[in-house]
Order: sequence, then structure tokens, then C-alpha cells
Amino acid sequence: MSTQPIGVFDSGLGGLSVWKEIRQVLPHESMLYYADSANCPYGTRSAEEITALSETIVQRLLAQGAKAIIVACNTATSASIAYLREHYNVPFIGMEPAIKPAAHNTKTGNIGVLATQGTLEGEKFHDTRQRFASHVHVFTQVGYGLVEAVENQTMQSPETNRLLQKYLGYMLANNVDQIVLGCTHYPFLLPQMQAIVGEKASFINPAVAVARHAKTVLTLQGLLNESKDSPTYQFETSGNQEFLRQFVEKNFLVAK
Repeated sequence: MSTQPIGVFDSGLGGLSVWKEIRQVLPHESMLYYADSANCPYGTRSAEEITALSETIVQRLLAQGAKAIIVACNTATSASIAYLREHYNVPFIGMEPAIKPAAHNTKTGNIGVLATQGTLEGEKFHDTRQRFASHVHVFTQVGYGLVEAVENQTMQSPETNRLLQKYLGYMLANNVDQIVLGCTHYPFLLPQMQAIVGEKASFINPAVAVARHAKTVLTLQGLLNESKDSPTYQFETSGNQEFLRQFVEKNFLVAK
């Protein structure tokens, strides 16, 4: 058993969608969350840049006692998790687009993946697509502007709605019935997305599976916190700390 916290990081606020699921699945675990909002978005950065940024964050989380680290960012997972696992002796749990369940659940044989450029160009995405979706049609769409909409809290703006109409319209025009959210920022846009898509397609958020996998990893490695003490949550950012505090309070109603 270990009462040390879990470290969670993302390029910005998006990883909080993963944090939310971890909190549900592992209610006794304390967590350290780091949002690299000053360097967001990661999607257009090189793999070398992302790895360097990720390593700096990992060192910060480990210095604060993190027993395991969840890379709550598809782009950072694709670019850096192999390096991080090689150089640091703690468990790393990463993200990957949920292509496998989408390919399994589709009735039309057409699935969509909405993600950042970095994720869609990454080796992990192509390997996953080849392994699990070679028998279906996969329509990919870079979500230009969507990460920024979450970071800037303009999720309800006409411009954000226009972007969603465009991206989702492309997928619906190709008879897609499963849409994978390939960026942890996107679940914060789900209400608008569902209003656009209606019953025509289902959305798959991989954060739930990641939280369950984290529980499995912690259990197998003897790191699960079995204490009944109340967990503590700490939120830090390379950007505006007050903005992060307001976002957390608005969306999760937890103490800083």
C-alpha cells in the first residue's frame, strides 16, 4: 500500500477530464495535477519539444512524491511515454485513441477520430489503427481551435460551435456512427457535440478506460491506497493559477 499521490499532467486543462474519472474509480487516492497551459497546445509541437516539456513536468511531480504518473494527454503520450518509461522508475499510464472499441461497436463500418495533429501523426495512433481497425473505414479530423476553446473558456462561443459543426458534419457525411475523442480537452465540449450529432453517432471517451487501467496497475504493483483518510488534491499550472482554480471550482467543486 502507498499513500503517496498520483501525478497527472496534460498540456493544459484537458487532462482534468481524466482526473475526474480517476477520482471516481480511485476515490481514496490523492492527486497532483499539473497543467502546462503556458506551452499549450502540444498538438503542433515537435516530438522532441513535447518530450522535453513532459520530462520537466515529470521531474516536478516526482520531486513532490508522485508514486505513479498518468500522462493525461494523447499527444504527450505518443511523443514521450516510451522515453519516460525508459528513464524513470515509476509506473506511467498513458492515453491512446479508443479505436479498438469504436471498431468493435460500429454498425456502419465507419468510425471517426477527432484529435490533434500530433496525435494523428504519431506512431501510436498508426499502430493502433493498423491492429484494431484495418477492417473498417477510419475518418480522421484535426480539431483545430478546440483545445484553445477549452483553455480560453470560449466553449460556448459561436466560433467554437461553427468548428464543431464543420468537423462533426464531415464525419456524419461519411456515415460514421462511432466518434473517438482523441484529445483530453474534447470531453469538455461534449454537450455541444451531442447536440449536433444527436442519435446519429456515439462518442467514446477513453478517460474511463484509463482510470480503470490505472487502478489495475496500482493494484498489481502494490501501490493502491487502502487508507480511508480523505484524499488531497493539488492543482498547479505553468499558466495562470487563478484561472486554473476557477476552472476546477466551476467544473469539479473541489478545494485547491
